[in-house]
Amino acid sequence: MLKFILLGGLLSCLASCQLLRNDKMDLGVYNPETKHYEKPLLGADDHDRVPHTKPLLGADDHDRVPHTKPLLGGDNHDRVHHTKHHLGGDDHDRASHTKKMFGGGDHDRVPHTKKMLGGSGHDLGHMGAFKTFMKEHSKVYADHAEFKRRFNIFRQNMKKVYILQQNERGTAKYGATKFADLTELEFRRILGLRRDMKPEVSKMVSAEIPDIDLPVEFDWREKGVVTPVKNQGMCGSCWAFSVTGNVEGQWAIKHNKLISLSEQELVDCDTTDEGCNGGMPENAYEAIKELGGLETESDYPYEGRDDKCHFNKTMAQVTVNGSVELPQDETMLAKWLVKNGPVSIGINANALQFYVGGVSHPLKFLCNPKNLDHGMLIVGYGVHTTKYLHRKQPYWIVKNSWGSDWGEQGYYLVYRGDGTCGVNQMATSAVVP
Repeated sequence: MLKFILLGGLLSCLASCQLLRNDKMDLGVYNPETKHYEKPLLGADDHDRVPHTKPLLGADDHDRVPHTKPLLGGDNHDRVHHTKHHLGGDDHDRASHTKKMFGGGDHDRVPHTKKMLGGSGHDLGHMGAFKTFMKEHSKVYADHAEFKRRFNIFRQNMKKVYILQQNERGTAKYGATKFADLTELEFRRILGLRRDMKPEVSKMVSAEIPDIDLPVEFDWREKGVVTPVKNQGMCGSCWAFSVTGNVEGQWAIKHNKLISLSEQELVDCDTTDEGCNGGMPENAYEAIKELGGLETESDYPYEGRDDKCHFNKTMAQVTVNGSVELPQDETMLAKWLVKNGPVSIGINANALQFYVGGVSHPLKFLCNPKNLDHGMLIVGYGVHTTKYLHRKQPYWIVKNSWGSDWGEQGYYLVYRGDGTCGVNQMATSAVVP
């Protein structure tokens, strides 16, 4: 009996020891159906997907390959091993530090030796650039407080320049024009197109569009029917300059005589419009008709401020019978222009404050075609071919009234064909006898 008890204890001990041994060897869990110990499948959530003896490191917080192979990638790592300085990603330069290519984020787009203003938090109008601007445009301020105020406005405006330039689809360049130290409100005071003054009942008639073949380019300046660029100053009288430019062209084409006409007469004597506080070309045509004509620039010179009307009908050199409204289709607009002469237009001036030159083609969110606030004059059109990609950029040639030291010698080249900045929304012309 004792022998059987000892044998049973021994067998029990051996079984326990075998289980301990199996547990230590990590054979897995015994499956009574297969009668085998199954190996553990290591995976899900916080486990590696294979036993630790094979270091396939991946998912979440692991490197994608063992540390012995330094392929560094993902969020905060360089995209290649540090021994090769191809540095990319968020906070790195886009090229090796040995090549000073400045771009992205808070860097200048060119080395600091060339002061190109732009970019998020960098050199957006530093003091040196502001003093250069003052010298180029003969700016003088009353005291240090005004100097500091204008400098801060200049810096903010250079951020707008950067946004315009980054979103430009044409070849236009934007920069520190003579208006770069003006606030948006100050700048808008020198525009002057007032659509709220449009009459409830229009007296304009629809223009007849000629059936002609359009030349590739056309410019009324070459025909001697456009006066030199004028300057409205700080008076919101653009509407008057747009109208006189149109009437000058119409009269020159019909009577073969170019006469520079008086904008000041319209500022002083057009009682429907509000002089330096703005007006509408449609009203101005009627005012000229009712007054009995326009005097010349020399007989009724421009003052750039509201004054008492002293129009002398006997001095009038031109008269107007009425006005016509042109279609918004830009091909039809071009046909009318080629046949009949320069066209008065309204336009959104958002891009004009900083326009330096080139074909301007801003995105709609930067130049809403419905928000017309400035009167100008289309005198012709052309096509620009880009230097490297040879892309065709059709454009209108638009005469402004801010002097020849603005834009393209006083002119604005704006993209033609898609209603950029509302250039086609309010095209009109006087009818002269």
